[in-house]
Amino acid sequence: MFTGIIEETGVVEAIKPTAKSIQLVVRARAVARGLKLGASVAVNGCCLTVVKISPHGKAKLVQFDLLRETWRLTNLQFAKPGSLVNLERPLRAGGEFGGHFVTGHVDGVGKILRWEKSGADHVLDIAAPPEVMRYVIHKGSIAVDGISLTVAAVKKINFRVWIIPHTFQVTALRERKIGDAVNLEADLLGKYAERFSSRG
Repeated sequence: MFTGIIEETGVVEAIKPTAKSIQLVVRARAVARGLKLGASVAVNGCCLTVVKISPHGKAKLVQFDLLRETWRLTNLQFAKPGSLVNLERPLRAGGEFGGHFVTGHVDGVGKILRWEKSGADHVLDIAAPPEVMRYVIHKGSIAVDGISLTVAAVKKINFRVWIIPHTFQVTALRERKIGDAVNLEADLLGKYAERFSSRG
């Protein structure tokens, strides 16, 4: 379980397709401290398992093996060496809970329609697939590339969030542009509410 509070932006070092998987290697510092093989890390909001850790100067190279289905259904398919990715380790027992419940299971990939500065902040409009939009509500929570954000407006096929300067500076959003793909995870509470209500 994650919270959607990004710890750092890692840098993609290498992407290598193999017969069984796609190897993704990310350079990280803060997230790599104390990291062990088999641990989970949310990469752009997608929960991945650490399979290898190697020293790399003051940082470490962390390797993940992605299933081709994961590759196909997330925006990691568009990553390339040098790309920034949002990183978060799982919530620890007794840890600070500053965002919302994020599972690391991507529900769909959205597309940036509007991305521009407005005063000190940035406005971000994202078109989302129907399987995500059904759970998007005004003032509700949504994870965008693993970032816990509050929905500011909802339309038929897209929604709006506002990005404060701090979030812009410490996440991979700072390199996003119109037309880019973003991983989306709808609020878990909405999914359970729908499930329970359908039983009636």
